This record gives sequence, C-alpha cells and structure tokens, in this order.
Amino acid sequence: MPRWQRSRGKWAGPSRHQEWNTGRAPLRRAGRASLEALGLRDLLGKKKLSEPARDRLFALTTAAVTMDTELGLRTAGAAGVCFKPLSAGDFMRAENDLQELLDKVAADSGSKLERREDSFGFTWIVVRDTELEDQAATIHTVSSGLEEAGFGAQLLAAVFKFEGAKEPVFWVYGFKRGAFWPFVPTGEGQERNNAEEMELKAKLEPELPIEPDLSRWFGVFDAPL
Repeated sequence: MPRWQRSRGKWAGPSRHQEWNTGRAPLRRAGRASLEALGLRDLLGKKKLSEPARDRLFALTTAAVTMDTELGLRTAGAAGVCFKPLSAGDFMRAENDLQELLDKVAADSGSKLERREDSFGFTWIVVRDTELEDQAATIHTVSSGLEEAGFGAQLLAAVFKFEGAKEPVFWVYGFKRGAFWPFVPTGEGQERNNAEEMELKAKLEPELPIEPDLSRWFGVFDAPL
C-alpha cells in the first residue's frame, strides 16, 4: 500500500500563506490539507504558461462522458480559477482590467462569473454554468486574459465540481504542470477519501493528464464552489 494512503496522505503544509510565499511545503497528515498545500514552487512559476498546458483543461470535457456513463458523475454547475492575491500596486493597476475581462467573458460565454475571496485571502473567479464545456472554455479565457495582463505567475489552479456520488468530487488542474488530480472530501472536518481518489485516477488516467506525483494531490477544502 502506498505510504501516502497509509497515513491518509501526506500533502499538506502548516499555513497556506507561509507555503505559497516561501515555496516550502513541510508535509503532515492529508486530513489537515487545504488549498494552502498547492505548492508555490510548483504551481506558481515565474515563466509564462505554455498554450498546450492550458489547452489540457479541455481533456476534462471528453473524460466527462466516462464519468457520466460509468461513474454517474455529472458537473455540479460550478468551477473556479484560483490565483494568488496581487500586491497593493498591482491590484490598483489590474482592478479595472480584471473587471473588464470578467464582464467581457460573461457576455461572450453566457456564464455567470463572480469574484470571491477565500478564508486564506486567495482570489477566486467562480464560474456558474450548467455546461461543463462552457465552464472549461470560460476558465481558459479567464486564465489567458490574466496571463496577457501580466499576471500569469499568479495563477494557481482551476477546480471543477462534480456530483452524483456519495461525496462531492472535485477535479483540480494545476496550471504550471498541466495535470489534473482528484479530490474527494468526506465532509468530516478536513478529511478526504483517498481510496475513492485512487479509483478515479485508475478509471480516468487513460483520458486525462493525471499528476503522477501523489504528494502533489493537494486538497481544496475551502473552495467557494
């Protein structure tokens, strides 16, 4: 049995702010994991995102057929992109551009967009749409727009919520590595269903670019979806 499974996982850090601002990720029980553990060094790179990596988002729309027919999972109508807070100066410069981008994307896509702050101070653009294809397209457009505005290094992850199982299922997409991983919270504190996550990996690996390093399967317990 993999070590991460015996200990309920090991991808967690002591503080989201500490980890994302230092790049360090001391590991402990996954039951304590939260979005803080996404990992600054790996998800918050200084280089621009490659277009092929961004385009891998759309693999989820193909894999959704298998999730529906074989697992009974369907989109919950919500997805989001998370990015690191901007500095005060950057925020003033970007505020108008960001709102203009969101207004344009909402008008073009028909999706409902809202900006949220989570309990750790990170910013989310939440997409509400009944169609997974539209969610993915909107997330792609927002992430592209942020990068074009000079904030590509702030992008952390996109999260897509699915329902139909006993517990909600989230597919998390790390922008820098261009890979997905499953996240299944149990609803009991900050605990997750590792066994279900491994089953999802086995079932969807032929169709999705899955993050091979299990220590990078970080939880998003407080995603505002």
